[in-house]
Amino acid sequence: MSVMGSWPLFFLQSFLILLPSVLLPFNPLLAFSLKNCTVDNNVTWVECADRDLTGVPDDILITVVTLDLNFNHISKINRTDFSRFSKLGYLKIANNLISHVDDGAFAEVELIELDMGSNNLINLTNYMFQGLWKLIFLSVEKNHITYISPLAFQSLISLQTLQLTYNNLHQITDIVPILQLPNLNDLLADFNSLTSFQSDDLSFNKSNLRTLWLCSDSMKKFSITRDVFPHLQSIHLNANTGFEWDVPDPMFLRSLTTLELFVFDSSCEMYQVMLKSAESVRELSLLFWHHDRERDLVDIACQMTALTSLHLSGISFVSINKTFLQSCTEITELDLSYNYLEELSEFSLGSIKQLRRLDLVKNSLSRAPQGVRGLSTLEILDLSVNFISELDCSDFKNLTKLVELNLSQNRISTLKGCAFQDLNDLKVLNVAENGVHLLVDFFKLNLQKLEVLDLNMNTLMQLKTDDFKNMSSLRSLYLESDTFYVAHKGAFEGLDNLQNLSVTPFFGEKDFITKVFTGLQHLENLKIHLTSSYDSKSSRQKNETHLPIFPLPFLKSLLIQNYNWYHEISPDFLTGLNSLDYFGAEKLFTESPHPDTFKYTPLLTSLHIFQSDLQVLNPEVLQPILNLQALDLSKNKLRSLDFLAQVNLSALTVLTVRDNELTVINEMVFQSLPALTYLDLTGNPFTCNCSNTGFIQWVKNNNQTQVVNAYQYTCTFPVAKQGTKLLDFDVQSCWMDVSFLCFISSFCLTLMTLLTSFIYHFLRWQLAYTYYLFLAFLYDSRKRKKGAPHHYDAFISYNVHDEDWVYREMLPVLEGEQGWRLCLHHRDFQPGKPIIDNITDAIYGSRKTICVITRRYLQSEWCSREIQMASFRLFDEQKDVLILLFLEEIPAYQLSPYHHMRKLVKRHTYLSWPQAGQHTGVFWQNVWRALETGEAPIETNNLLTGC
Repeated sequence: MSVMGSWPLFFLQSFLILLPSVLLPFNPLLAFSLKNCTVDNNVTWVECADRDLTGVPDDILITVVTLDLNFNHISKINRTDFSRFSKLGYLKIANNLISHVDDGAFAEVELIELDMGSNNLINLTNYMFQGLWKLIFLSVEKNHITYISPLAFQSLISLQTLQLTYNNLHQITDIVPILQLPNLNDLLADFNSLTSFQSDDLSFNKSNLRTLWLCSDSMKKFSITRDVFPHLQSIHLNANTGFEWDVPDPMFLRSLTTLELFVFDSSCEMYQVMLKSAESVRELSLLFWHHDRERDLVDIACQMTALTSLHLSGISFVSINKTFLQSCTEITELDLSYNYLEELSEFSLGSIKQLRRLDLVKNSLSRAPQGVRGLSTLEILDLSVNFISELDCSDFKNLTKLVELNLSQNRISTLKGCAFQDLNDLKVLNVAENGVHLLVDFFKLNLQKLEVLDLNMNTLMQLKTDDFKNMSSLRSLYLESDTFYVAHKGAFEGLDNLQNLSVTPFFGEKDFITKVFTGLQHLENLKIHLTSSYDSKSSRQKNETHLPIFPLPFLKSLLIQNYNWYHEISPDFLTGLNSLDYFGAEKLFTESPHPDTFKYTPLLTSLHIFQSDLQVLNPEVLQPILNLQALDLSKNKLRSLDFLAQVNLSALTVLTVRDNELTVINEMVFQSLPALTYLDLTGNPFTCNCSNTGFIQWVKNNNQTQVVNAYQYTCTFPVAKQGTKLLDFDVQSCWMDVSFLCFISSFCLTLMTLLTSFIYHFLRWQLAYTYYLFLAFLYDSRKRKKGAPHHYDAFISYNVHDEDWVYREMLPVLEGEQGWRLCLHHRDFQPGKPIIDNITDAIYGSRKTICVITRRYLQSEWCSREIQMASFRLFDEQKDVLILLFLEEIPAYQLSPYHHMRKLVKRHTYLSWPQAGQHTGVFWQNVWRALETGEAPIETNNLLTGC
C-alpha cells in the first residue's frame, strides 16, 4: 500500500476523531452499567483497561466477545475467572502483574487472540493454554520467561503468530515445540538470551514457519544446514562482531523474500556470505551502526538478482554521491527516510532505471533533490518533513508517471504551477502545513487525473472563479487553515466528482456560500473550519454576517468548527440538505438554535453540538428530527436534561452529555427514550443528596441502558461529599422504612376494625345516647344563659305514634278539666324555626316537661333530644321540672342502653299508666299534684309510685 494511498480516508477520520461515541445497535442484552468497565462499540466489546483492578470483575456480560483488561493490577488468573464467558474470542490482559496462571484457566473459552504481554510470568507450564485449539494470536512478550514446558503449546494447533520478545530464554530447545506447531506463521523471539539458532538443535524434519524475528545482541550464530524451513519467507536478525552465518545451500532459504539485517561491525566477508545464501530475497532492509563501509555493503546487496526493494532508513546519511547506488539498477523501491540528507546529486539515482517509489521523509533537504529529475518511471515520491522552501519549474521534470506526491510539513511559501507541469498522471498531491500564501498559475495546470489535493494549514489564499475547472476528477479537497480562504463566486465550479471538502472560508456577503458552492452537486462530506485573521481582541466581537444556505442535495455529513469568530446563525442555513445524516457543530451556537434549524434535514440521525455555551436547549429544536439515533451535547453548560422528555426521540440509542453542569438528573427523562442503550454523563458536577435518588436507582436497576463509567461519577456537592462516588450514596437514608410503615398501618387498621365491631355490637346505643346528651348539654347551656320566661305550664314530649293517646286521654283532662297551659310541638312550635331551637324554647319556656315514654319514644331521635334537654335542665337548675309518664311497662334491662333514662327512673318520680288500671282519676290527680308542685329541689324517692 502506498504511503499516501489512505489520504481519501482523512476526511472521514477527521469526523470520527471528534465523535466521542458511536452508534450502538439496540440490544436487550445490554443490561447494566458495569462498576469497573465500559461496553464499547457494541454489546460484545467490554473495556476494563486502567481501572486498578486486582481481579476479573464479576459483573461482565457472559456474552462478551472482546475483553480488555490491560493496565491493571491482576496478579493471578484463576481457573474460574473466564469459565463463564463461553463466547469470549479476544482477551487483552497485558501490562498487569500476572505471575501465575492456573492449569486449564482458558479451557472453557474459545479464544482467537490472547495478549498477556508485560506481566511477571517466569514459566509457561504444561496446561496453561489447555483447550485453546482455536487460538490464532498469542503474545507473552515483555515477561520474565526462562522456561517453556514441552507440553505448554500442545493444544495450540491453530496458532499462527507467537510473540516471545523481551524474555529470558537461553536455549533454542525451549522453542522447539513451538516451531513444530502445524499452522505457525510468525515467531517473534527478539531480545532474549539466545546465543544461536541452529537446525542441528531442532528435533524435527520440517516447520511451516513463515516469519522469524531473532534480533538480539546476544545472537552469535545462525545455522541452517537442513531443509527444515521450506516455507520461511522473512528473517529479521542482528549481525554483530563475531557473528557467524552458516547456510551452505541457498535452497534451504529458497522461499525467503524479506530480509532485515541490523549490521553492527560485522565483516564484509560474512555479510557477503549472508546475502549470497539468500539469493531469492526481494526486499532488503539494512541498518548500519558505526560502519565505515556502507557503500561496499550496498554494492553487495544490489548484486542480489531478485532484489527490488531496498530500505536504508535511519542510517544517518548526510549525502549520497552518484556512485553510491550505482549497482542498484534493478530496484523499484528505495527508502532513504529518517536520515540527514541535505541533497541528492543530479546523477545519484541515475542508474536506477526502474524506480517506482522513493521515500525521503524526515531528512534535511532544503529544496527538491535534483536526483529525482528525469526518473520517468517514478510513481510515488514522499518529500514530507523536510526544509524545502521553494519549488522550481524543473524540480519534477519528466516525472510523467508520478501518481502520488507528498510535500507536507516543509516551508514552501509560493506554489508555482510550472513545478507540476509534467505531472499529468498525478492523483494525490499533499502540500499541507507549509505556509503557502500564494498560488502562482497553479490552477492553470491540466491536472485532469488529480483525485486528492491537500492544502491544509497554509496561510491566506485567494480562490477565484473557475480555479478548479481543470481538476474534474478531484474527489477530496482539503483547504483548512488558521486564517481563511477568500473564495469568489463559482470557485468550485467544475468539481463535479468532488465528494469530500474541508475548507476555511471567508464569509462576506449573506449569500456567499450559496455562490461559492455552486457546482458541488455530488458533495457528500463537508467540513467548514471557521476562523479569523483578526487579533484576539477583535475576534471576540460578534460578526454580523449570516451563516448562509447550503444547496447541496447529496451532502451526508456536515461538520462546522468555529474558532475565534462569532457568527449570527440564520434559521434556514441548512436549507437544501435533504440527505444530511450527520451534523456536527463545535463552538458554533452561543444559544439554543432556532426551532426551525433542523426542519430542512429530515434524515438526520446523528447530531453533535459540542464545546459551546448552551445553557438551555429548546426541545422544539429536536422536534423535526425524530429519527435521531445519536445526540452529543458535550462540553456545554447544560443544567438539566428535562427538555428530552418533551420530544419523542424514540429512535435515540446514544446520548452523550459529557462535561456540562448537570447536578441533578431526573430519571423520568429516560422513560421518553425507549431505545437508549448508551448514556455518557462523565465530567458533570453531581449532587449527592436525595434529589438524585431516582437516578441512582435507575442506573443500578435498568436492564437496557449502559451508563458509561457510572461507578466512577464523583460528587461535587455538598462540600462534605466532595470526592465520594455518586453511586455510593445511601439512598435508604432518603426513605422511611416502607415495610415497617406497612406493618404499623395494617396493625392499626386491624385494631380499629375489631374495636369498631365491638362497639357497634355492644355499645352502639350507649354511644348514640351519649351523643345526644352532649348536644343537649350544648343547647341547655346556651338557653340557660338567656333566662327564658315561662309561657306554658308544661311541655309535652311524646312520640308521634302515641299522639292519639295524648289527644284522647291527656289533653281533655289536663287542659279541659284541670286548666293547664300545655305546649305541643305540632300546635305550638314556631313555623320556619329550626326544630332543635323550637324544642329548646319549649322546654325552657315551660315550668315543667312531661315525657310520655314508650319503647318507640326511646328509639326516636327527636324524643331523645327532648328528654336529654329536659334532663340537663333538671340537673343544672336543681329543680323538679321533669315528669316521667310511662304508657307501657318497660323492664329495666330494656332501659340499659339508655343509661341516663335508667338513672332517672331510679332517682326521680315517675307515673305509670298501666298501673293506674281502672283508677284513671287517681292517675290524673297525681299528674295535677306533680304540675302544681313548685320548683322545689329534686326529690330522691319515687313519691308518685310509692317506690
